Amino acid sequence: MLKHSFKILFFLVLLASACKEKQDYTKTTTSQEVNWKAAQDYYAKHITQAAELIDTLNTVKYNDSLAKTLFFKLRIAFKKAEPFAGALNPSVTHKANGPALPTYNDDSGRIVSPVGLQKIEETLFTEDGNQKDFLRELYYQKGFVNNLKENIKKRELTPKRFFIGTHQQLIRIASLAMAGFDTPVTGKSIEETAISLSSLHQVYKLTLQPLIVEKNKKLDTDFSKNISEAISYIKKNTDFILFDRYTFIRDYLNPITKNWVEIRQTSQLWDGKTNAYPFNFNAPTFFEEDSFNANYFLDVNDRNPSEEKIALGKKLFFDKKLSSDGAMSCATCHLPNKGYTDGLRLGKDNNKALLQRNTPTLLNSIYQKAFFWDGRANTIDDQISAVFKNDKEFNTDVHRFSGNILKDTTYITLFKNAFGVVPNSNRETVRAISVYVSTLIGFNSKFDKDLRGETSNFTAEEKNGFNLFMGKALCATCHFIPLTNGTVPPFYKETEKEVIGVPKTSKNKVLDNDRGFYWVFEEDIHNKMFKTPTVRNSTLTAPYMHNGIYNTLEEVVNFYNLGGGAGLGFNLDHQTLPFDELKLTDKEQKNLVAFMHTLTDNTVAGEK
Repeated sequence: MLKHSFKILFFLVLLASACKEKQDYTKTTTSQEVNWKAAQDYYAKHITQAAELIDTLNTVKYNDSLAKTLFFKLRIAFKKAEPFAGALNPSVTHKANGPALPTYNDDSGRIVSPVGLQKIEETLFTEDGNQKDFLRELYYQKGFVNNLKENIKKRELTPKRFFIGTHQQLIRIASLAMAGFDTPVTGKSIEETAISLSSLHQVYKLTLQPLIVEKNKKLDTDFSKNISEAISYIKKNTDFILFDRYTFIRDYLNPITKNWVEIRQTSQLWDGKTNAYPFNFNAPTFFEEDSFNANYFLDVNDRNPSEEKIALGKKLFFDKKLSSDGAMSCATCHLPNKGYTDGLRLGKDNNKALLQRNTPTLLNSIYQKAFFWDGRANTIDDQISAVFKNDKEFNTDVHRFSGNILKDTTYITLFKNAFGVVPNSNRETVRAISVYVSTLIGFNSKFDKDLRGETSNFTAEEKNGFNLFMGKALCATCHFIPLTNGTVPPFYKETEKEVIGVPKTSKNKVLDNDRGFYWVFEEDIHNKMFKTPTVRNSTLTAPYMHNGIYNTLEEVVNFYNLGGGAGLGFNLDHQTLPFDELKLTDKEQKNLVAFMHTLTDNTVAGEK
């Protein structure tokens, strides 16, 4: 009996051991463990180095040449730690390397002076710097870096965090580095791209390379080769103005992103499925039809909408019975054949009067964190609810459901199929329209097809226009590629609002009197501030600007080329647009317009 008990005990020990081995194998998908600690130590080493460089900078005069040398070293150290730092703490990472603009603190009601690496760069490399500002900026930067250092040292580097952080770093390269957003004064972001790619390769070798070699040696070889060729291309072409972004992204960066997706899939360490991030982590490039995750931008209750909800939302979108007088539907102002705008300078009001502002497109509008021209609504649900309540639009109580809708008895079935109930308020109506609008997406333009390598039809003018858009013309520092709107990569948690000084008429003589976002907090910093819209499908959505004053893209480009409102001579203390002339030639302006024409979609996903 005792002997039999020992046999049972021995069998249970073997079984537990086998389960443990199986569990470990599932974790790493190979007998060789991935050395995540080596990667975590790599990130910790460089964020620590960044902190030490800030300490050294504190001992140097801001106008000493050594300060500039140390600053470039600081940026390099930060960039090497940035992937893991950003995955752990997006908000602090953004502050540490965000735009050098004052911000408004909603909680305290205070205007916060700009800080971060971009502000330090401005202090060091422009004539406006002084020692007091320099020391203040270093103080805050040390706080940001210390926060990130503690996170990097204490929080485990997991496969999920690793792949998310790297994906975010790759979109930083495509959207921010290529546009010079990170280094607006020195233009060093092209050179920094080589550092980011080299760092990615180094961390890959510390962690995943043995695993990938074991599973797919060719993939490892291709990835290393593509990284090397991309870095070599950059080193031969470091001039910020002349750098060929079109060729680099299409022929050098995209192969790397494709490799990286395949590496993650081959590793089997994380499947990439999540609604908590704006990306489809399985899309091979950032220019696919499904590269971005619309669910991330939807209210949590609206995510993964059923076909029934979408169908209901579409029917409601075109139904005039939503308005109190039965004369206006969503489609009254958002006409599909006009890029979901109305083609008018100012929006319609039941065909009788005009609304205050131009009707923006709904195409790809889901990829925002602010709605209306002044950005006052935080979600698409809030925006639609406001249309219901506006006495110049639907003029109905959003909490009271219109009985006129149910006169069409098919709605009873549609609501039951979509929500399980016949509603007594407009809550379900708003949600249904929201999810329908979220399907009005399109990333199948000539630009997208060409960038992802399906076609090679870009003309020399279009290619040059893209390079101007990303470089000399500074368009992409606000209209971020690939969405071309103001939703800021890589976290996509905010949509920028800008003060650009739009005139009252196309004659460019008088500043428009619309104060934009100002009315929300009544702060001067917000005066004349408006949301940055998408440039996609702009050929379909004329006229342009919040007041619809420009009928052509040529007029829009000319406005920016002159330096916006301040460049036109208007008094704008807080203009966020550079007010110096861009000095674009006539040919360059034509090339820019030619590129914008390539952003027109051939198909719209929601209307297929």
